[in-house]
Amino acid sequence: MDTIMNVEIEVLSRVKPSPGERKRLLLVVEELLHKVDSTAITLGIQGIRAKLVGSAARGTWTSGTHDLDIFIPFPVHTTRDELEKHGLMIAREIAKDADRFEERYAEHPYLNMKYKGFDVDVVPCFAVDCASNIKSAVDRTPFHNKFVKKHIRGIEDEVLKLKQFMKGTGVYGSELRTQGFSGYLTELLVIHYGSFREVLSNACNWKPGIVIDLQEHGSVEHNEPLVVVDPTDPKRNVAAALSVEKFATFIDMCCSYLEEPTPEFFFPVPEKPLTDQEMLEMISERKSSFIAIIFRKPDIVDDVIYPQLDKMESSVRALFEQHAFIVLNSGRWAGKEAIVMVELSSARLPNVKKHRGPPVWERKHAQSFISKYKGSEDAFAFYIEDGNYVADIRRKYPAAKHLLDERLATCSMGKQLTQAVKEGYMVLENEDICNIKDEDFRRFLRKWKRV
Repeated sequence: MDTIMNVEIEVLSRVKPSPGERKRLLLVVEELLHKVDSTAITLGIQGIRAKLVGSAARGTWTSGTHDLDIFIPFPVHTTRDELEKHGLMIAREIAKDADRFEERYAEHPYLNMKYKGFDVDVVPCFAVDCASNIKSAVDRTPFHNKFVKKHIRGIEDEVLKLKQFMKGTGVYGSELRTQGFSGYLTELLVIHYGSFREVLSNACNWKPGIVIDLQEHGSVEHNEPLVVVDPTDPKRNVAAALSVEKFATFIDMCCSYLEEPTPEFFFPVPEKPLTDQEMLEMISERKSSFIAIIFRKPDIVDDVIYPQLDKMESSVRALFEQHAFIVLNSGRWAGKEAIVMVELSSARLPNVKKHRGPPVWERKHAQSFISKYKGSEDAFAFYIEDGNYVADIRRKYPAAKHLLDERLATCSMGKQLTQAVKEGYMVLENEDICNIKDEDFRRFLRKWKRV
């Protein structure tokens, strides 16, 4: 017990913002809120009162995390066009004092900027009366803010510990790249179980299908591995983005930590990129075949590109399996380029393929089979086995690389990826993958390296 307490004391000392850090954040927040409200008045836009939402508003942000979410609530009768137009007008005025900024697009446009060392999102939303009546996805956030602030008081430090544990174990972040736990979900788990350690202790007994409903008002069936009913919306599962892999990883890490608590669960040693020698050893030890499909990464946001990469990865796996290649593993990565990696038991199949035809006594079907294969240049042999005609025929795609060259364009991969692949791609096999020097990609490859 002393060990686990000492670990958590050390962790909290590293992740809890100092009074000076908090003061600096509050000063910047006050300045931004004032700017939004005064800018709206100057532009003649009525009924605007900006709000700070997210972890910064709830006291659950970790030291060094300088993210601010400034929401601009518009009256509910505002049209979508008016919200987008006026929201961006206000945001652009604020951004004139920013170090840099860019307009981004989710369900509707918003502005991201670097402002006095903070990463700030300025987001227009509708001031709906309840989270069940939202007109856009972001309209729920102020209600999340209200619920968490009411119930988190006194246990904010428990959230900080849980967030850092999730970051350290690689399961934090609900974006489609990660498919892990969101900050809001983390807060709800602490509110439900009462403390960081109770979350971990209970998670050790989780199984897919567990339901947590703080308000006991859930009104919809969900089939995700973890269901946490949104306290502000009985139809929504806050954990909908959580993949079964991240769900299982969290359970495994919770059990491992409680058995032997160490600070490394929170602050792991950064992985080093694989060296050429390590990559060659990995390939040699596994005796399998690695295929990397490399192409230009489209200039689109992560939440658009990663679903398309997942779709492409799944489709490429299916293509290989349809042509008798055995897929052992696969993965996707995006940096300056995009890469889909597939590990096959072998990238080369025999030239011959056994093709079993109909029984001899089914003469109508048998005659068609005989006509097609007996004496054909593509048939190595033709014979009867167990009452069926059999042709040993020439395999159309004995090499994985040839299959991709011929059929990759037929794979389902989304609009932007389809265009990027059409513009050009490269297929590297085994040792040639060492030509990819990107350090982040080489860290990604560690999932295949023996530990």
